Amino acid sequence: MTFMNQLKSCAPGLAVVLGLTIISTLVGNAFPLMGGAVVGILLGIIIRSRTTIAPQFSAGIQFSSKQILQWSIVGLGFSLPIADVIKTGMSSLEITFATITAAVLSAIIFGRLLKIPLKLCVLIGTGTAICGGSAIAAITPVVKPDEHDTAFALSTIFLFNIVAVLVFPAIGQMLGMSDTGFGMWAGTAINDTSSVVAAAYSWNDNAGDYATIVKLTRAMLIIPVTLIFAFLFGMTRRKETISEETGSVWKAVPWFILWFLLASLFGSMLPDWMIKTAQFIAPVMITMALVAIGLSTDLGRMRQTGWRPVALGLLVWVSVASTSLVVQHLTGRW
Repeated sequence: MTFMNQLKSCAPGLAVVLGLTIISTLVGNAFPLMGGAVVGILLGIIIRSRTTIAPQFSAGIQFSSKQILQWSIVGLGFSLPIADVIKTGMSSLEITFATITAAVLSAIIFGRLLKIPLKLCVLIGTGTAICGGSAIAAITPVVKPDEHDTAFALSTIFLFNIVAVLVFPAIGQMLGMSDTGFGMWAGTAINDTSSVVAAAYSWNDNAGDYATIVKLTRAMLIIPVTLIFAFLFGMTRRKETISEETGSVWKAVPWFILWFLLASLFGSMLPDWMIKTAQFIAPVMITMALVAIGLSTDLGRMRQTGWRPVALGLLVWVSVASTSLVVQHLTGRW
């Protein structure tokens, strides 16, 4: 498909998303405690729950929820000096390793108590630990779960993404967290990039910038974690099969992180007006992506998941969020 044909197919959905983004931004400005990003995802969910999205809008909505989100993250990189990105990313590794360990262990332990198949436990644990749907996409060809297990894991992970956007800022206020403390918590305890961005920027821009760097650092761990599971689950498989699985891992890696780092590296060399333009456009694109994610949310499908995977997702999510807070407190970061 040529670029013009792709643009033509996406135009109706992009127009809807842009219109809802304008509304979300205005409402977010009127209620700054929520912010345009949170309003956007809620507005999208409400509309999707009350109406059926016509097929002609699907391409533009899907484009907004994926490509525009990635571009918005790259745009943020222009205003974040590379030295700060490296410093923040390295400082978050201790907590990130702790939360990943908590996610995997709690998924296996609680999964056994709830009598949930091991492969589904691994999907939910890995998705919660690293980066939601991207981690599940990377781990699926390695674990080889049943199709319904993958759907259960994705639905469960996404449910708690939405919950996190709504409850994390309120809990952070109750705990009296600092900007960097909340940014670290959001970046290490909320699994999907879009939800991290929505929750953290609803706090303020400083927390949002900090959380974004922490989250992208955490997302890169998808490579070693998936390779470890490839070894554990593939010890008895043929060498060719392992090679295919490893190739699938690389396809699932969020490569837009590299562009974010390049934007951060060269941002200081650009004219001031370009930096200000990027700072203005990036939040708008983030809101567009979250509106589209809301429009893509199928609450009916979530209800079909059943209570056991949801209970496991809740327990793992609480374990990860608690671990992040405890480690921050013990190390004097919060």
